[in-house]
Amino acid sequence: MRAEISFGKSLIGVLFVGLAATGCTTTPKPAATAAKTKQPAKVTFNYTNKDRDCLQRAMYFESQHSDEDGYMAVGTVVMNRLTSGAYPPSICGVVAQEKQFAPGVMTREVKPQAETELATAADAILKGARHPAVKDAMFFHTDGLKFPYNNMHYVAVAGGNAFYEKRGADGMLQTPPPLPAYEVAMNYVPGESMLPPQFEALIPSAVPVPLPAPDPMPTASTMSPINATPTARMAPIANPMPMQITAPVTLPEPSIEPDPGMRIAIPIPRPAFDSVMLRGSVEANGG
Repeated sequence: MRAEISFGKSLIGVLFVGLAATGCTTTPKPAATAAKTKQPAKVTFNYTNKDRDCLQRAMYFESQHSDEDGYMAVGTVVMNRLTSGAYPPSICGVVAQEKQFAPGVMTREVKPQAETELATAADAILKGARHPAVKDAMFFHTDGLKFPYNNMHYVAVAGGNAFYEKRGADGMLQTPPPLPAYEVAMNYVPGESMLPPQFEALIPSAVPVPLPAPDPMPTASTMSPINATPTARMAPIANPMPMQITAPVTLPEPSIEPDPGMRIAIPIPRPAFDSVMLRGSVEANGG
């Protein structure tokens, strides 16, 4: 009898524990959503059609008219210099910098048969593509040459050139590092002129030079010979007072009235040239 009571108590205990466990069971919560990684702010550089042309010229002449691999390698160097902060802040400024790129890079003729492949490579560079082996290199020379400097850290050979980074004995870059491509945004500026407004005024076929506005009060300097009338002459002074001269004085020269038939040249204002610099138009003089 005691065994039956004991068994009944055990069964009730099991049922109670089971019900308690069932009541405490909770639905598992979904895993917390991973926090979104904040994208770094991009540094924006403007470029124009002229900058794109400068980029193509550097890729073409410095890669010895080679192929896309050589074009992309040189283009990567140009962008590395642009984003490092140690060189001019425009593509044309970088390419045209004196004694940096091939002589005549800004003036020599690009062969028409290379323009299609060049345009494709330049557009890829401007959209963020880079040569994977060039890395942070901002320097190169013709492949096969040897130099006695111990800071030339070679990273790639492409288009007949050997590309290198300048690094010290500790392996650190000796130049300001360029920005990675994912931190750079290239902003195209359509129709942007490379000439300052002062210089554009020198091109009469493109920008007509404005003439001075006509004077509402006709004078001898603004009347045409056809419309000249005696009303433009100075009226005589009424009752002039005699003047006694007690010391030598310099009298102003009497004004000479223009002949109605004489043509008068109207001066055209010239543009100012203070602190004006043409960026990207200087021909590189050295390699």
